[in-house]
Amino acid sequence: MEINFGDKEIDNLLNDILDIYGYDFTEYSKASLTRRLHRLYLMDKFKSFGDFSARIQTDPVYFKHAVQEISVNVTEMLRDPYFYKTVREKIIPVLATYPFIRIWHAGCATGEEVYSMAILLKEAGLLQKSLLYGTDINPVVLEKARKGIFPISQMQQYSTNYLTSGGTNDFSSYYTANYNLAKFDESLSRRMVFSTHNLVSDSSFNSFQLIFCRNVLIYFEKDLQAKVLRVFDNSLELFGFLALGSKESLRFSSIAGSYKQVDPKEKIWKKLK
Repeated sequence: MEINFGDKEIDNLLNDILDIYGYDFTEYSKASLTRRLHRLYLMDKFKSFGDFSARIQTDPVYFKHAVQEISVNVTEMLRDPYFYKTVREKIIPVLATYPFIRIWHAGCATGEEVYSMAILLKEAGLLQKSLLYGTDINPVVLEKARKGIFPISQMQQYSTNYLTSGGTNDFSSYYTANYNLAKFDESLSRRMVFSTHNLVSDSSFNSFQLIFCRNVLIYFEKDLQAKVLRVFDNSLELFGFLALGSKESLRFSSIAGSYKQVDPKEKIWKKLK
């Protein structure tokens, strides 16, 4: 099937989405967004861009489906285990000094990284005095996160990640297996709050000692990256920590002068002023 639309048509569609639904994709990386829209167009077998655009604009159910396909939902538990080893060794001991711990996972997708952090906090004896906020633009993936149910086929990889990150328990003790699914223990999810939050348009909503936003900024244009980093800076307490993805950095950002990288290999910064 032929792709019969380009940058102008995509720009018009994004502006229409913003006007109708309030979702602002206009500052997302154009190359990444174009690939995802092309994939959606082909997957759902549209015959013209007009039909595709009209369906998104007039059918809220289809628009939800489109958001799910457009937004990036790739994640896994304890992804980059050496990153989590650094969190265990250098961040959690600092968090332990606070009377109450607030952590924000921005762009959390289906929540695997929120559950990962809850496990680390539980093992450090800190989960009961912690609250983990998981936010995403996509309400469909947040519903999956709330349930804490993931494919059993992924548990072997997650267990390997867990052990490499410094875990010493039996990873399977954190979930109950039922046929092809694994449901994570409610002692973890009770300390979580999942809600929709649009990094493009929404502002800070609390004060945190640790913010995760891993492999999200790479899908934004430079100006939007700068705007989101300012939201994080406004949300982070003095001496709090900001954790980004492996291909992301604070270097050359407007807030870089206020932060110091915690580890030369891992993308975690401490706010110093």
